[in-house]
Amino acid sequence: MDKKIKIGILISGSGTNMEAIINACEAGKINGRVVFAGTDSPNAKGIAKAEKKGIPTFVVNYAEIIKNFKTAPEDYFFPDDFDLEDIKIKQSLLGKKTDAKKMATFIETRAIAEAALLKAMTPYPFDLLVLAGFMRNLTPYFIDRINTTPGAPRIMNIHPALLPAFPGVDGYGDTLRYGCKVGGCTVHFIDYGEDSGPIIGQRCFPIEETDTLDNLRQKGLALEYQLYPECIQLFAEDRLSVVKMTYSAPDGTISQRSIVKIAQS
Repeated sequence: MDKKIKIGILISGSGTNMEAIINACEAGKINGRVVFAGTDSPNAKGIAKAEKKGIPTFVVNYAEIIKNFKTAPEDYFFPDDFDLEDIKIKQSLLGKKTDAKKMATFIETRAIAEAALLKAMTPYPFDLLVLAGFMRNLTPYFIDRINTTPGAPRIMNIHPALLPAFPGVDGYGDTLRYGCKVGGCTVHFIDYGEDSGPIIGQRCFPIEETDTLDNLRQKGLALEYQLYPECIQLFAEDRLSVVKMTYSAPDGTISQRSIVKIAQS
């Protein structure tokens, strides 16, 4: 693919993975360019880094939306295409035993925030949306409006653990506390669950007895800055495809799983 892909990035904090992606684009390691950087937090330091590069930025204040909705829900309007029951069926972020009111509030507040996020992204058409330390779970409402072609996901995420082990917010910490001998990071496409989407690439490193959480993170981040641009470049080269595979367990149980296949260059 000779044409550069357009990349949108969402962050929540310092944006170090975003920097690595921008630098890789500038160095020609990614055949693409970053067309916007957005955040859910007005305190995200990474936004200033994007602005220095001349990249358009925006803030959708999730915390403010969630707080205000809970105190004055009548001030908010749901998007015309919002379907609470459809999202309840599709999502796998919350368990079936979750209180119905709690589930509804979670989905409703996120959908309102996600509608604002989609609106903020509208002026900047993109080919790939990259989550680079974006600390908000995305609901089916948002995902379905980005992934409009079946089998062609367009939202990529990086996770600080070797998935499917240790999903959630503290992958490196969970890895260390479990006593693992190897740690690592994973780049995957987003699906309706938490860090459960099809895996694109992984890197690992040994964990020594003397390692602390801080230097464990430093080991992991060094690999993240290499792995994420590599996976984005695979997307830019149109070498990634998602296929459904059927597996048979020893007990005879049949299951299906979407996996990423990487075409040869």
